[in-house]
Amino acid sequence: MVSERISSVETIDVRFPTSRHRDGSDAMNPFPDYSAAYLVLRTSAGAEGHGLVFTVGRGTDLQVAAVQALAPMVVGQRVDELVADPGSLARRLVGDSQIRWLGPEKGVVHMAAGGLVNAVWDLAARRAEKPLWKLLADLTPEQLVAQVDFRYLRDALTEDEAVTLLRTAEGGRAERERRLRAEGYPAYTTTPGWLGYDDEKLARLCREAVEDGYRLIKLKVGGNLTDDVRRMGIARQVVGPDIQIAVDANQIWGVPEAIRWMRELAQFDPYWIEEPTSPDDVLGHGAVRKALAPVKVATGEHVHNAVMFKQLLQADAVDVVQIDACRVAGVNENLAVLLLAAKFGVPVCPHAGGVGLCELVQHLALFDFVALSGSTEGRAIEYVDHLHEHFVDPVRVSGGRYLAPDAPGMSARILPDSLARYRYPDGPAWADAEVLAGAPTS
Repeated sequence: MVSERISSVETIDVRFPTSRHRDGSDAMNPFPDYSAAYLVLRTSAGAEGHGLVFTVGRGTDLQVAAVQALAPMVVGQRVDELVADPGSLARRLVGDSQIRWLGPEKGVVHMAAGGLVNAVWDLAARRAEKPLWKLLADLTPEQLVAQVDFRYLRDALTEDEAVTLLRTAEGGRAERERRLRAEGYPAYTTTPGWLGYDDEKLARLCREAVEDGYRLIKLKVGGNLTDDVRRMGIARQVVGPDIQIAVDANQIWGVPEAIRWMRELAQFDPYWIEEPTSPDDVLGHGAVRKALAPVKVATGEHVHNAVMFKQLLQADAVDVVQIDACRVAGVNENLAVLLLAAKFGVPVCPHAGGVGLCELVQHLALFDFVALSGSTEGRAIEYVDHLHEHFVDPVRVSGGRYLAPDAPGMSARILPDSLARYRYPDGPAWADAEVLAGAPTS
């Protein structure tokens, strides 16, 4: 019998003109066009696995090219072997000596590896007829640990320690899964807080967020201090003292400026400051955390790899770990980060929004609750109400909580009509010359 193999990898540059209404705008990214390098693995038997790498406009063509550069390492592979052990593929993709030189383990090539790895996990979950979170939660501790590359992590977390963490969490798994299906998982929303929104829209969306059941909202800061003080005052007045307000600087500050700026905003009781400085500056995050306590420091959406997360945790530089489904090399490396966070006792609040990030990362958080951390205390998944209508299996949020997905896969599949309309640069949505030119970049 001829075995089923990966027959092709299709890649599509898909972009949405969100800059026109400044959806997604922040201090570092004032006019983003939410985009994705979208990929489809096809097998000789007609099955598919879907993945994507989130981007914000220009440069998506580079991300597509990076996926295409790695695709020959996937095409021709036996499907049974891939879905049984995605970790082996992840190590091959990340470890290719010539392409690795362009990172190593960071940037466009690392994210491309993650897109392919995630597509394999999507294929695996579809074959198992399970949502990805359930597929992961049903694996044994030994199977999960085998998916993680511990080469650079053993000084902080060993394989035996990881197995122990997962074994300790086995008690109560069934009850947590029941609770998850019945109650969902906490969400927080960034929908009100984009920097390009006017004061009236900010106030209205804050009010609606509270009415929708959110107990934590997030505002973008860092453009202008006077504006930030005014906007924080509006938000605090609208939501009252009992709703938490997190703020996100998107890396716009140096360390002294972050401390100085946040001391001015402390009067509004911010819950955390996210990405206060360069995502690479481990010691800088530690200095900000020490200076601003009890305000928490959160980061992770631009942290390149598990090694940097390890260092942030070892240096006591972060209070909230924010994983991203597309920044590191896919599910396997995110498993490593979840295990590190569990070892150090730091809560994980995933970064989401964008194109498909809510859809993808929910699976990792739900797995973490059922099979690893066993807790939602101090945890929530980011939610932004953009672009979900373009997905076959969009996230479902009700009463400020993510409802557990039950469709097989990783929820990454984009509707064919949306792919055709927003394909760049020849899709109908980009046919207008004014739209194609894009919004201002500064």
